[in-house]
Amino acid sequence: MDQQLIEKVMKQVSDELGIKPEASKPEASKPAAKGIGMTEFVGTAIGDTIGLVIASVDPMLADVMKLGKYRSVGIIGSRTGAGCQIWAVDEAVKATNTEIISVELPRDTKGGAGHGSLIYIGAEDVSDARRAVEIALQVLPKYFGDVYSNEAGHLEFQYTARASYCLEKALGAPVGKAFGMTCAGPAAIGTVLADIAVKAANVEVVGYSSPTSGTSYSNEVILTFTGDSGAVRQAVRAAIEAGKKMLGAMGEEPKSSETPYI
Repeated sequence: MDQQLIEKVMKQVSDELGIKPEASKPEASKPAAKGIGMTEFVGTAIGDTIGLVIASVDPMLADVMKLGKYRSVGIIGSRTGAGCQIWAVDEAVKATNTEIISVELPRDTKGGAGHGSLIYIGAEDVSDARRAVEIALQVLPKYFGDVYSNEAGHLEFQYTARASYCLEKALGAPVGKAFGMTCAGPAAIGTVLADIAVKAANVEVVGYSSPTSGTSYSNEVILTFTGDSGAVRQAVRAAIEAGKKMLGAMGEEPKSSETPYI
């Protein structure tokens, strides 16, 4: 793909996300970097999320980190809400000339029953890596919109009409197709939500994770699926309604700290 076409695609995605052109200027990250006096620091966001960048990884680390051809690396790390960060970075990759190196989901007790996240983003130029991290932090609150919690547990639901390379790397999503996720802790609720989702619409299961299979031994069941955009959205919405009822039976009404988007 030539540079002109890359720039055209990135502009189109940025317009879809509502990202203003001036946000891409290097100056956008300077105030945050000055805040702690480190050029590696990009910013922070919801979910105990931090965005960092390494302009040139030390050669002694590059191989053990499995960075491949890349030396400039953007880093997204969080304590809670791993799915949210994956979806946010997926948007960032669509809008920048970057590539996903790796996605890890560590068990993190701060997330209650769930995971944290560690995502490496590779770029030929450090400015591209920084820009990807900036976009991920900017759009992250959207993907916390359908995360609901109470004292008993949490629910997480995600949807995209067009999956990209971070979702493919982390969750096996078919690139360019609609993709959805249901997740709940305790895992018993997640099991029922998976069944409700696939019965609600004509979707194809991509992945199913339980406490001892596909998760970092977290108390969750996670279902991912693809299909027609309308069907995927319908399946997720059916799971949201049921999940809030079940988790609500264990405590207070589950609420989101952000605006739901699905």
